[in-house]
Amino acid sequence: MTSPQDWLDWRAARHAALVAPDGWLNLTDRVEIPPGPVRVGRGPDNDLVLSAGPAHLGMLQLTPDGAVLTTPDGVAQAFVAGQGNPQLTLPPLLLELHKADGTTALRVRDITRKPQISLAYFDHDPSWNVAADWVPLASAEQRFIGQKGAGDEEVTITHRAVFSRDGKTHALLPTHWKSGRPMFVIRDATSGKDTYAAGRFLIGDVTGDEIRLDFNRAHSPPCAFTDLAICPLPPPENRFAPSIRAGEMFP
Repeated sequence: MTSPQDWLDWRAARHAALVAPDGWLNLTDRVEIPPGPVRVGRGPDNDLVLSAGPAHLGMLQLTPDGAVLTTPDGVAQAFVAGQGNPQLTLPPLLLELHKADGTTALRVRDITRKPQISLAYFDHDPSWNVAADWVPLASAEQRFIGQKGAGDEEVTITHRAVFSRDGKTHALLPTHWKSGRPMFVIRDATSGKDTYAAGRFLIGDVTGDEIRLDFNRAHSPPCAFTDLAICPLPPPENRFAPSIRAGEMFP
């Protein structure tokens, strides 16, 4: 079981990720990319008009593996796929490709920004650090999950996390995976009051047939910080009637 100090360290890391150059607080644009080469920049004569950066950033062309942007001086630079979406840094901008509803969009971040934010949390509650059963489904289930900012997304669900609290059994569904760890989207009686209305994210830690769910680390999704993000919504199984007074509060 994690200690209160581990939780404070997690909070510090979460804050650092939000204010980092590739965090959610310096996102300036999300624009869908049409077929064919398109001119990109802040000037009104571009095909994709941005709100930050130079008047003429260059010519953008989607490729089977990502995209290539050719700058006005004729230098072609490819987007590079790392652990996440393909990205390209052209100071002062960080460009990223993101696909939703079958369409690829360009996400733009201004890396010169120095965002500031203060995050609030409920008091640490050890009782909300739960050891749940990690139960495989009889067969993988295809499910359409609603999204804020886009249409439904089809996901594959293979397990559920089962635990009891206050005499009631809960079986939560992990709809996504982050860095190899199952992610749950949850909503409870605090949503829209003390916490973000659409719900919160919770990442689990699996060991054999057990999964650790530390609700003290439940946190707001990117959509809580910017309307330019797209976020999954909780399935019915992950909507709690009681209050989960643990984790991150409304930013």
